Amino acid sequence: MKNMVSVDYDINDYLPDDSPSTVAINVLEQEFEGGIPNARVMVSNVTIPQALDYKEKLEAIDGVSAVTWLDDSVDITTPFDNLDEKVVETYYKDNTALFTVTIEEDKRIEAVAEIKDLVGGDNAIAGSAVATADATTNTVSEIQTITVIAVLFVLLVLLVTTNYWLEPLVILIGLGVAIVINDGTNLMFGEISFVTNAAGSVLQLAVSLDYSVFLIHRFEECRLENSDPQSAMIDALCKSTSSILSSGLTTVIGFLALVLMRFKIGPDLGLALAKGVAISLIVVFVFMPAFILSVYKLLDKSKHKQLLPSFRRFGEFVRKISIPMVCIFLLIFIPSYLASNANNYYFGSSHIFGEGTRLGDDTAAIESVFGKSDTYVLMVPAGDTATEKELSNELHTLPQVSDIISYVDLAGAEVPLEYLDEKTISQLISEDYSRMVISVNADYEGQETFDLIQKIRDIASEYYPNEYYLAGEGVSTYDLMNTVMDDMLKVNMLAIGAVFLVLLVSLHSISLPVILVLSIETAIWLNLSVPYFMDTTIFYIAYLIISSIQLGATVDYAILMTDRYKENRQSFDKKQAVVQTISDVTVSILTSGSVLTVVGLLMGYISTNQLLAQLGLFIGRGTIFSLAIVLFVLPGLLYLFDRLIVQPPKHKIKHTRKQNEPKEQEA
Repeated sequence: MKNMVSVDYDINDYLPDDSPSTVAINVLEQEFEGGIPNARVMVSNVTIPQALDYKEKLEAIDGVSAVTWLDDSVDITTPFDNLDEKVVETYYKDNTALFTVTIEEDKRIEAVAEIKDLVGGDNAIAGSAVATADATTNTVSEIQTITVIAVLFVLLVLLVTTNYWLEPLVILIGLGVAIVINDGTNLMFGEISFVTNAAGSVLQLAVSLDYSVFLIHRFEECRLENSDPQSAMIDALCKSTSSILSSGLTTVIGFLALVLMRFKIGPDLGLALAKGVAISLIVVFVFMPAFILSVYKLLDKSKHKQLLPSFRRFGEFVRKISIPMVCIFLLIFIPSYLASNANNYYFGSSHIFGEGTRLGDDTAAIESVFGKSDTYVLMVPAGDTATEKELSNELHTLPQVSDIISYVDLAGAEVPLEYLDEKTISQLISEDYSRMVISVNADYEGQETFDLIQKIRDIASEYYPNEYYLAGEGVSTYDLMNTVMDDMLKVNMLAIGAVFLVLLVSLHSISLPVILVLSIETAIWLNLSVPYFMDTTIFYIAYLIISSIQLGATVDYAILMTDRYKENRQSFDKKQAVVQTISDVTVSILTSGSVLTVVGLLMGYISTNQLLAQLGLFIGRGTIFSLAIVLFVLPGLLYLFDRLIVQPPKHKIKHTRKQNEPKEQEA
């Protein structure tokens, strides 16, 4: 069923349906056959006749709906000295031709491949259609590589941290069942985003790993007290259900917060991940108990000595430095918050493929000759050519506008109107609208580009208030920026509030949820402050998504630490409870945390898609920050706020530091 789920690699498809650029694209598709130009093809060392020959060959490719070149704007039979130099150099410069191509959405991969074959490796092709086609073909193989390495790493970690040689296989089978079910049930969405397709399964593997590990370890503990395996499993379920559910629910809620995003990749990813964790919980409670009971005899036969040393000395070390670490924590959490909100961002897809990729190199090659450029389509009500001419004249005054192809521009130029063939006219005038194809010397995004788009909208509004439509890659990116920035506060507040509420109910404390959420949020701020200090521009979509993912995925470590500390405080004083807790939970936390870290870093260093790569680096680095705060800072916070979070034990504490010294020395 997974192979039946289609994947969408175009970021602009996830804009809200009511965003101006989305509405404009829908109107454009209804009124005109040709869509928005989405590719640029540069051919070097060609004469005018050779360039025209290339244009014909490009138009003949299946999936190419339109090709625009110099001959569509001016009469190329006229001596070049009599033509507008600015217009000519938009399409032809230094014996190099630049074609603006419109590629149909459902034929992008095949058409881009044919264009590459036509122009060869010495020429260049770039644009959003090329980025989408490359993402589609490259990501599938990259995901397979990431998944294989991730599974092998999980197997290695489990072999080291468990006490039975067959236990990793049992855990992986349970995880595999949950992941296969989740991938198959994505069919209910019809289509998923490339972010969900790339990150969904490996993230489900990483965040759900500890549920099965915790259950099987509880079962082993209960068997020491109860010789009947079925009764021992019932005891294990009773003792582990609360912890597993609280961890699972906080993770689900963290992911579900993404559903509130108007930018539809958020709901797409959030629903898939939340569903995946929920399925993992169901598998742990329904499938795993029966599966473990059916293979426990084989597990017993594969028992081996503990491979990892005791972490008691590590616990003593953490206890000694915990208060200084809390002081450092208090010093950095406000600066990290401020730095995390001061980054520079990419909002669209224009920088998804950078240096070292064919698309990145081709984009640089085109820009070195013709500069940065984009094409917008402006549609206004048809019938009033005088107003259209005034509008066109004012748009021409904008310094970034290099050329406008429209009915009034061609009719008023040296080219007689009757020279235009029916196909050309049909591309410029429909029954209801006139279309202006505006070439601009501007990047696909950035403040200058966004200012230009707003100026064009303001000018169009003067002549056609609430009656015009503007579309283009830069326009969609501008709307995307406005959409995702509006989502940030809403998504974060809901995620934090919902996780806080779950912790409040499950921990029966007001102070604990504050401590845990602040700890993980500080880890998130530290993670997001790194690009600021490194002066790195980040993808806002990755920035927006990681906050919910890191909160949902790593707050489990803080819950596990807190639960075990509260349990140990019934038998130990504060200092020894910290030591014992660190000794008890370090292996479990490092098992899950190391897997999530490696999964993220694999995405970061294997993905050629820079948005996915950056999201992966955020996940890997963020997990490291969360681990550091949970293992080194949280114990100190629990120690300092002990009176607020721990009920006094009903019996006198017998285990003091002095009484534990022989055990520590032995360890």
